[in-house]
Amino acid sequence: MTPRTPHTLSLPGGRTLVMGARTLVMGIVNVTPDSFADGGEFLDPAHAAERAMALDDAGADLLDIGGESTRPGAEPVPVQEEMRRVLPVLDRLAGRVRAPISVDTYKVEVAEAALDHGAAMINDVSGLASGTVLASVAAAAGAPLVLMHNRGGSREMYRHARYRDVGREVAAELGALVDRAVSAGLPREQIVVDPGLGFAKRADATWAALAALPSLRCLDRPILVGPSRKSFLTAALGKRPPGDREWGTAAAVAAAVWLGAHIVRAHRVDAHGDVIRVADAIRMAALTAAGDHSERAAPHAPRQEN
Repeated sequence: MTPRTPHTLSLPGGRTLVMGARTLVMGIVNVTPDSFADGGEFLDPAHAAERAMALDDAGADLLDIGGESTRPGAEPVPVQEEMRRVLPVLDRLAGRVRAPISVDTYKVEVAEAALDHGAAMINDVSGLASGTVLASVAAAAGAPLVLMHNRGGSREMYRHARYRDVGREVAAELGALVDRAVSAGLPREQIVVDPGLGFAKRADATWAALAALPSLRCLDRPILVGPSRKSFLTAALGKRPPGDREWGTAAAVAAAVWLGAHIVRAHRVDAHGDVIRVADAIRMAALTAAGDHSERAAPHAPRQEN
């Protein structure tokens, strides 16, 4: 087991996000009609805001709000439509949630508007496919940027899903993305990396990318992992709809914690927050037994029983 390096991100407004002593959970809110896991369920802004507040109450450390589906084969959404979906949700959440809000977008105009409406982080699943301006926007706002490993857009990503050494290639390509973002003016300390489970990776490569998570430690950046309900899980579970993949998700979440993830992105903050708490406790016990005190525990607060 590889020790997890502590990191602190600066957020707009003078807040900070401390990572390393425990694994953070990022709750997902898809404001879309066609996301693979919950498309259409939270398309109404009021309903989406209620969902975000429920995730916040359940203990989310971050909330990730997205207005465009990035599932394989999804059609791109025009800028104005994506803003029409996302910005009313941000406005409804202003001052009503504890967790900082991340916006899942690769579009510069959407990112700028979202930051103006209270978002504190940008989550770019394209891997700067639209250029480095997004990194400059994040830098100007004092916001962190998540850079996810990907190859190609939603409609062609599997054309590029060929690897000889998944762990080495993902680490190298993420390293190049970090360098590009830094060259655009974003401080290295404001970057989070994501191996992109299921993006431009078929099931075998996705398993390998998750197993190789410790190889990303060489980048010296916090690691975000998003396994929730994804189709690669069916390679082990058999064919079943996204809503029936929670137990498989739980196993992937536990593995991500054990392998050193700083943040895990999940639809079910209540269930997978519990998984994270237990996996973190086991991880801390293993480190203590090995005499490694590099991770100074900040224990998860136990939930209050009703």
